[in-house]
Amino acid sequence: MTHPLWPLYDLRVRTARLELHLPTEGEIAALAAVARGGIHGEHEMPFAVPWSTLPSPDFEWGFVRHHWRARGSWEPSDWVLELGVFVDGEPVGMQALFAKSFSRLRTVRSGSWLGRDSQGLGIGREMRIAMLTLAFDGLGADVAETEAFADNAASIGVSRSVGYDDNGIGRLAPEGEPRDMIRFRMTRQRWQEVRAERAFPEVVIDGLDGCLPLLGVG
Repeated sequence: MTHPLWPLYDLRVRTARLELHLPTEGEIAALAAVARGGIHGEHEMPFAVPWSTLPSPDFEWGFVRHHWRARGSWEPSDWVLELGVFVDGEPVGMQALFAKSFSRLRTVRSGSWLGRDSQGLGIGREMRIAMLTLAFDGLGADVAETEAFADNAASIGVSRSVGYDDNGIGRLAPEGEPRDMIRFRMTRQRWQEVRAERAFPEVVIDGLDGCLPLLGVG
C-alpha cells in the first residue's frame, strides 16, 4: 500500500484501453480543463445539477470543491467515489460510483461524463463496464442503478448496451423546467448473464483490498 492514509489512491481499474483512478490535485485541474472544453451541446443539459454551464471562475471553483467535498465528507456508510478516466495517460472524463449503507443494501449508483473529443469511440461503454466490474466483482454489490434524461440518447444507449433493465421514469428540473428521466437497474444475476453473452473487455482491478473498509465492505 503506497497511500496508507488514503488507500483509495492505490485503486486502479484497467482495461486494455483505459484506466480509472482517483485523480490527484493536478489531474483534477486537467479534468476540469477537459470538461470546460465541452461535454454536451449548447442547448443540452444531461446533468441533474447544471454545473457544466457555469461561467468561469465559478465553474472551476465548483469543480474542485465537488472533488474536495466528496473526499472530505467520506464515510463508509455514505461515499462518492469520483474516478478519473484516462486513455494513454490523458484525462478524458469521470466515472462516479456512489452508495449509502452499502454494507446493508449492497446497492450502488453511478454517473459519468466524457469530453466531447472522446465521445462516439466506445469509451463511455467501456468505462461503464469497468465500473460495473468494480461494483459486482470487486465490492460484491447485488444491485447497480443509474438514470438519464429521456433525451440523452448516448447515455441511454450505453446503459442498454451493457444490459441494464429499464426501471421506471422520474422527473427532475435542473434548469427550472421539469424533464423526464429513465431509470435503469442491473442485478448481480443479470450482470453474470450479460457478461457471459456479450463481448466485454477484460477488466483488471488493483489496489482494492486496502480500500474495502472505506467502502463499507467487511
